[in-house]
Amino acid sequence: MTSHSHILVEEKFSARILTLNRPAQLNVLSLDMMTRLLKLFLAYEEDPSVKLVILKGQGRAFCAGGDVKPTVRNIVEGKWRLSADIFAEEYMLNYVMATFSKIQVSILNGIVMGGGAGLSIHGRFRIATENTVFAMPETALGLFPDVGASHFLSRLPGFFGEYVGLTGARLDGAEMLACGLATHFVPSTRLTALEADLWRVDSNDPNFVSKILDAYAQHPNLKQHSAYYRQVLHVIDRCFSKRTVEDIISALERELTRPTQEPNDWISTTIRALKKASPSSLKISLRSIREGRLQGVGQCLIREYRIVCNVMKGDISNDFVEGCRAILVDKDRNPKWEPRRLEDMKDSMVDQYFERVDEEEGWEDIKFPPRKNFHASGIIAKL
Repeated sequence: MTSHSHILVEEKFSARILTLNRPAQLNVLSLDMMTRLLKLFLAYEEDPSVKLVILKGQGRAFCAGGDVKPTVRNIVEGKWRLSADIFAEEYMLNYVMATFSKIQVSILNGIVMGGGAGLSIHGRFRIATENTVFAMPETALGLFPDVGASHFLSRLPGFFGEYVGLTGARLDGAEMLACGLATHFVPSTRLTALEADLWRVDSNDPNFVSKILDAYAQHPNLKQHSAYYRQVLHVIDRCFSKRTVEDIISALERELTRPTQEPNDWISTTIRALKKASPSSLKISLRSIREGRLQGVGQCLIREYRIVCNVMKGDISNDFVEGCRAILVDKDRNPKWEPRRLEDMKDSMVDQYFERVDEEEGWEDIKFPPRKNFHASGIIAKL
């Protein structure tokens, strides 16, 4: 199948509906799909007849992330720059979406992970449903939350973004709405009718879309023991505000022994997730999210490109290749991280990931074109 068959395009009045169409692969993004989406978004921006772009996925996923297999294959074959080119295309698409002058509505009726978040969270409207499962699982793969995640995670309330980014915790649609990753929650049975109403929008004013979405939206209750309950958020803020990953884990372990702390599987699960993740990934991710708090989306993507190129080159650690082997290829779920312990991942090693790639020739920072109409999505928490 071609990228055209993997991206279905419908024209309805002033709306363009783009459907990711690799359902058997949970709509993971190939390079061809990224290139096709980028061309479409740039073309729609120049087309005055287009007012609205709806992005959705076929099957039970919106998008489960980028297709890492060719990326890993390139690295193993000594062609890490080809992998870097894939990320450059993806980050360009993320930037265009974050600065898109038209209205983007993403319908997240299913799995949204990694690169799928990059396709949606930067857009103005993100619709979650009862089927939504969101996660940034990169630290379990030896990577880090990228695709602009250091921008949108750092803008979640308190230190919830550090929690989501470091642990790979899964959020449902109600939690996405509560923390601001989603702008609306709409039951899946109402999506067809909602889309039909959105097609008829003939204005660039987002308030028109907002009123339509509000008419369909519900405010679901959080499940019992949700990570977004206030008492759990207090624990997250106390622990994930710490300066280092080691301090975060120590703080979580102290929470287990607090006399006033009710037994909570959530804390134990969180500690296990952190101890199972790549030590290098955890330290890179924490610093990246912290730096993202003070940077615009373009700055975040430029920094993330530097980091990902250093990850692809593999001079400091090969955890990305090893994580993909353990989780996606051999599926033994027993990665051999190097370094193995957090304390062996020194600050000087972390620093190297944030520096320009040490190449004799040819490597450059990613550069984004000037954008006429800057829009970056606002993350607004709803409690």
